[in-house]
Amino acid sequence: MNKTIIIQASSKSTGNTNKVINYLNSNESFDFVDLKTKNIGVFEYDFSNAGDDFIPLMKEIINKYDTLVFATPVYWYTMSATLKTFFDRLSDLLKYKKDLGRQLRGKNMAMISNSGANDLRNGFEMPFIESAKYLGMNYLGSTHAWFTEDGNDIHPDAKVKINEFRNILATKNFKDVLTR
Repeated sequence: MNKTIIIQASSKSTGNTNKVINYLNSNESFDFVDLKTKNIGVFEYDFSNAGDDFIPLMKEIINKYDTLVFATPVYWYTMSATLKTFFDRLSDLLKYKKDLGRQLRGKNMAMISNSGANDLRNGFEMPFIESAKYLGMNYLGSTHAWFTEDGNDIHPDAKVKINEFRNILATKNFKDVLTR
């Protein structure tokens, strides 16, 4: 199985993050889920949100995909609140649903971010790298997209980076990519 899912985590389903995803997935090689369409509550120590969409979504993702690509806008120098909530809920898989969480080991994670300009700050990627490491996942890397000055299109230089990122995701032998 070499199936990839793009997990969109934006406050706007049809905004710039979606434009970036559509460009990345122009060949329709990857499946897609929009977290905004899901009912995922915040992490609760008593797991009182266990009946929301998180666990069923994670079961589907874990059973069907070996690569998870998180797509997020940059909000206040970090990932979106939607994605932060999703990441916080991974704690459910460490305590409440350990058997499910263990199945993330050996899977792949990558990230694509976007903002109005090519201004991604150092450290943005750290939560993704460290979360993958903690969960026993392979971190494949990331790319950042930005938009033209008028804001209507992805910047041509960003498109080059997205194309390179797509090629990394399409590579069957991830170990070769990771050692470059």
